[in-house]
Amino acid sequence: MQKLQAVIFDWAGTLVDFGSFAPTTIFVEAFRRGYDFDVSLAEARVPMGLGKWDHIQAVGRIPEVAERWLAQFGEPMTNKNIDDIYEVFMPLQIAKVAQHADPIPGAPQVLNQLRDKGLKIGSCTGYPRCVIDELLPAAKANGIAPDNVVATDDLASGGRPAPYMVLKNVIDLAVTDVNACVKVDDSVPGITEGLNASMWTVALLLSGNEAGLTQAEYEAADEETLAQARTKARLAFDGSGAHYQIDTIADLPAVLEDIDKRLAAGEKP
Repeated sequence: MQKLQAVIFDWAGTLVDFGSFAPTTIFVEAFRRGYDFDVSLAEARVPMGLGKWDHIQAVGRIPEVAERWLAQFGEPMTNKNIDDIYEVFMPLQIAKVAQHADPIPGAPQVLNQLRDKGLKIGSCTGYPRCVIDELLPAAKANGIAPDNVVATDDLASGGRPAPYMVLKNVIDLAVTDVNACVKVDDSVPGITEGLNASMWTVALLLSGNEAGLTQAEYEAADEETLAQARTKARLAFDGSGAHYQIDTIADLPAVLEDIDKRLAAGEKP
């Protein structure tokens, strides 16, 4: 007997945008346009999963970035600096996010399977509402249309790693038990979010932020290259507390079957 009620997904790197390039490349561009300051793509990836203002702040606090900022400007990064970069970031993200609406391979099929089983499909994102609303029509045209979407600024209580966005999904979807929910994400803050809500959590190793592969690189990679990418991602996720680690959303159905068996046996996340 099925025990699961809902699966709640992240967006970039989980459902769409293989490698989570829409936010990261635009963070790099926003720093450059806002203050003629360079951050690397790897540095921009470090705090992925946070709300975007918090993400900019977290990048600025990376020791190497903070040191370069101090050398260039003579003082530490301030909230005013973060506001300025955020104001540059937002229009760029709104303008370009729909260009990154290609689904992760297998994602439309998995969502259809979940619906066929009667599972509810939620989602939440580090994107603010004005950005995710630009992405939704393009994603829907590509077969990605969750039952519910919560953006990081929909709630006054804030975003990840706090559990409020996933709990808002629970309320909106009329789910009766958080233990019967699964959170699927490609970032550590997104996994922590699910754990803080007492949900099962599934970390994605190869489709998202931690591996940083493009879809073309993933599809062309030999097994040794993929193994190296998994190892890189596991270094981030091994301490996250994620219940499962899989390559991409295409591997999720087998995990959900296992969780259902564990729930039926009386286990809780």
